[in-house]
Amino acid sequence: MYQEPIFLQPNFQERIWGGQKLHTEFQYTIPYQRTGEAWAISAHENGPSKIVNGELKGKTLLDAWKNHGELFNKAVDNTEAYPLLIKILDANDNLSVQVHPNDQYAREVANEAYGKTECWYVLSAEDDAELIIGHHAQSRQELTEMIDQGKWDQLLRKVKVKKGDFVYVPSGTIHAIGKGIVILETQQSSDITYRVYDYDRTDSEGNTRELHLKQAKEVTTVPHETPELTQTIEEKQGLTEKKLVEEKYFTVYHWDLNGSVELVREADFLQVSLVEGEATITVNNQSFDIKKGDHFIVPATIQDYRLEGKAEFLVSHTS
Repeated sequence: MYQEPIFLQPNFQERIWGGQKLHTEFQYTIPYQRTGEAWAISAHENGPSKIVNGELKGKTLLDAWKNHGELFNKAVDNTEAYPLLIKILDANDNLSVQVHPNDQYAREVANEAYGKTECWYVLSAEDDAELIIGHHAQSRQELTEMIDQGKWDQLLRKVKVKKGDFVYVPSGTIHAIGKGIVILETQQSSDITYRVYDYDRTDSEGNTRELHLKQAKEVTTVPHETPELTQTIEEKQGLTEKKLVEEKYFTVYHWDLNGSVELVREADFLQVSLVEGEATITVNNQSFDIKKGDHFIVPATIQDYRLEGKAEFLVSHTS
């Protein structure tokens, strides 16, 4: 089964802060005026992506994970949830300030399989765009007091970003993506979000969104810790591979293809997103044209393949 890549159709999510860039920058046919997220490689029940080729065409990635473990080098009796989730986010407005729990809290309190550690690759950013990443409180008591008193300018740590920047966001990190930024997010397959602050915004019916201050105070890492990343670059024929992060849950690479390269799949399976340019992937003498906005999995049933073209990719696998 599948001597070819498993191509996926994103599952689109409407968000109060979303916009139209998933259409204008990626040519997706989007269903909402405020389309905020494309769940591009997803087996999460809240938005599984659909398989568009091969024997499982029309099924979801969740179906494939549950019923065809051979595609992921997964034992038949392994009932763990699909581990990762790849999204593209269009922040047409500021996202809420939020924080995610670790695995232990997610399982014991939220009854979810995974917490949420994530990372962001900035695909585009308007001038002076910024993220919120971390906070300035030195103790949990100080954090609680600053949240309760709404001292957001004093509490929140802001950083400017530009296209090509990479940010690692461990669980427990207060964070928000700012207006004018499009990112590709690699994360644990979790949909647990605890909102800390939402700028007092209201929806079309005049309602504010729910905040989760009790949970947020419990799961936030205090004081904030800035991770130290060791990034490496390796040249492979016509491919420059930059390892952006390698940690407990995932390893993420940026691939810059300029020519052709023969590759061997070394992980159980690879998640691949083409974020700029065009290329061809060839498996067993069968070639597939791929372009910006395409997402696919190189399954465990493929050992080696060739890429050719001029393109940029974000690639990930479990660690």
